[in-house]
Amino acid sequence: MKIFIIKEFLQIFRDKRSLIILFGIPIVQVLLFGFALKNEMRDVPIAILDKSNDEYSRQLIQKITSSDYFVLQENIASEKEIEAAFRKGIIKELIVIETDFAEKLEKENRAPIQLILDASNPNTASMINAYTTAILRDFEREINPVQEPIPMLIPETQMRYNPKLESVFMFVPGLITIILMLVSAMMTSISIAREKELGTMEVLLVSPVKPIQIIIGKVLPYVLLSFTSAIMILILAFTAFQMPIVGNLALLLAESLLYILMALSLGIFISTVANSQQTAMLLSMFALLLPAILLSGFIFPIKNMPEILQYLSHIIPPKWFVIIIKNIMIKGNGISSIWKETLIIAGFTVLFIGLSVKKFKIRLE
Repeated sequence: MKIFIIKEFLQIFRDKRSLIILFGIPIVQVLLFGFALKNEMRDVPIAILDKSNDEYSRQLIQKITSSDYFVLQENIASEKEIEAAFRKGIIKELIVIETDFAEKLEKENRAPIQLILDASNPNTASMINAYTTAILRDFEREINPVQEPIPMLIPETQMRYNPKLESVFMFVPGLITIILMLVSAMMTSISIAREKELGTMEVLLVSPVKPIQIIIGKVLPYVLLSFTSAIMILILAFTAFQMPIVGNLALLLAESLLYILMALSLGIFISTVANSQQTAMLLSMFALLLPAILLSGFIFPIKNMPEILQYLSHIIPPKWFVIIIKNIMIKGNGISSIWKETLIIAGFTVLFIGLSVKKFKIRLE
């Protein structure tokens, strides 16, 4: 029995994949969850429309921007610029200080403050609203410390894009992104691995078919199946969860098709480096599932994460598709607002197809 125990230990230490599963995956999971699962907000980009521009309004703006919670992204000159500011997709809150702010505080002991928030992520919007309200209460105590605890600043909150703060607005876009990524990538990742296990890979390699033809032949059937799956998901989201599609449906389907092509090409690349179907599925789950959930930004704000994870999120394709799908479905934006994210996903598609073809060429040599 001692010999068998020693043999098993030696076998484990010789197998690098077993060591990665035993030690690597738990370490990565702890680090990812530990750094990503943070509810506090930091450096939230905001815009301010100061119609009063008096001493009290300037003090309030200084109070808000000097905190660690908010960063002033831009000053809005008029209400006509509000829509354009939100369509840029950067600011999460717009604070409107009404005219005669100081006069109302001095004479009436109360003044309205309008808070307009991007509620496409309802949890984030609620937290930002709570932080802003807390700062307003601190400002009240500073300007009038002897005043009775009666609110002087009256926040009038407007939740943009999601007035009822329905959580489905946050989860459905993320679920669509993750499901399409996992289903598409996993289906294709086992395709070439299956050829290796069945011994038919040699037939493909010695055939006159070019590598790019093999790639297209492997991907095309899954494109049609995955696109059908995407349509079914959208129908379910619309009928079962009343998820609105405010923007152009044709643009949404076109972006979904591009994302499916990217996911399928990634799955093909995984299958070219995996020796078995089991390895291909393990790589797909580990390399796609956790990053897609934690680093795509649909649940946990990327802005709250350490800088290294923020940079890492840039190479996570689901992050860019979450931005695209929220802009189209919830905000009703067009291609002018998502062209950058579209080009990034197209770039990922070309990259993964190129790597897959190169891997085939290496084998053909």
